[in-house]
Amino acid sequence: MKNILFASSECVPFIKTGGLADVVGSLPKDFDKEKYDCRVVLPKYMCMKQEWVERLEYITNFYMDFAGENRYVGIFKTELNGVTFYFIDNEFYFSGFAPYDGDPKWNIEKFSFFCKAVLSILPVIGFRPDLIHCHDWQTGLIPVYLDNFRFFGEYYRGIKTVMTIHNLKFQGVWDTKTVQGITGLPDYYFVPDKLEAYKDANMLKGGIVYADKVTTVSHSYGEGLDGLMAARSNDLCGIVNGLDYNDWNPDTDHRIAKTFNVENFRKNKPVNKAALQEELGLDKDNHVMLIGIVSRLTDQKGFDLIDYVMDEMCQDAVQIAVLGTGDPKYENMFRHFAWKYAGKV
Repeated sequence: MKNILFASSECVPFIKTGGLADVVGSLPKDFDKEKYDCRVVLPKYMCMKQEWVERLEYITNFYMDFAGENRYVGIFKTELNGVTFYFIDNEFYFSGFAPYDGDPKWNIEKFSFFCKAVLSILPVIGFRPDLIHCHDWQTGLIPVYLDNFRFFGEYYRGIKTVMTIHNLKFQGVWDTKTVQGITGLPDYYFVPDKLEAYKDANMLKGGIVYADKVTTVSHSYGEGLDGLMAARSNDLCGIVNGLDYNDWNPDTDHRIAKTFNVENFRKNKPVNKAALQEELGLDKDNHVMLIGIVSRLTDQKGFDLIDYVMDEMCQDAVQIAVLGTGDPKYENMFRHFAWKYAGKV
């Protein structure tokens, strides 16, 4: 039996802002449970829905030295789909209205705390992973702290790590002196071939350097780390994201007005289109093209291109339904078009 621990800042169904949560929520439950004991560790956010908070079972707590203070570390857990989920509690860090705050320095501090706490709870919960699967920059310091923890005892030696990059654009970057003061890591780690990148500290870079393997959810990368990714090419591979076939099966999905499959989709899909038009207050017109967009509203997702052609698109017989949050300029853009083309957007 191999023990695998997934460490992430979000996970379906507990907390979600993007596709990262879907991957972490779907992957652990699909491992062969006779061969792998897969568990997940997350922050215990106060912004989680109450229905999930009420399911959590308190285990214990302890105090951990972090950023020059003794910080409370609470441990909660629950089980779902045969997978154990651990939640690290600290109201000082995780009491915000959303998983990520507008202050990048604060995000770096709270997820640095999370990274150190993930390793610190292992002897307490009695689960020593053979592998820790780290996701995105928020967990980038886990391989770094693991390297540092190896000097303090045998327990942490031999634990392997995988660093998966879901969004290379976000890397957890702040000035080196501040990050060193927060993390408590020695000077040894803050050099150009380790955490330092372009004279700042970079949490994702640290994870890439110290992880045993690195994966990405696409086959392309860059964002200033091209050289590092090339240097790690022997330990790097791209694994494209997939779908949870049970959750997104239109033949069994209770969330749509009319289920459909390959045999009846031509007959049943128009029912869903009409239901969505009615729900959104759009004209129920089967001859209008209804375009749906579910996404973060950022340049990275191509919304600058949509902005460029939006007026032209709205001259045709179309309706546009958008679900997402992100860059305020694109949120305002769609509000403007919804006003300008009432009944279409």
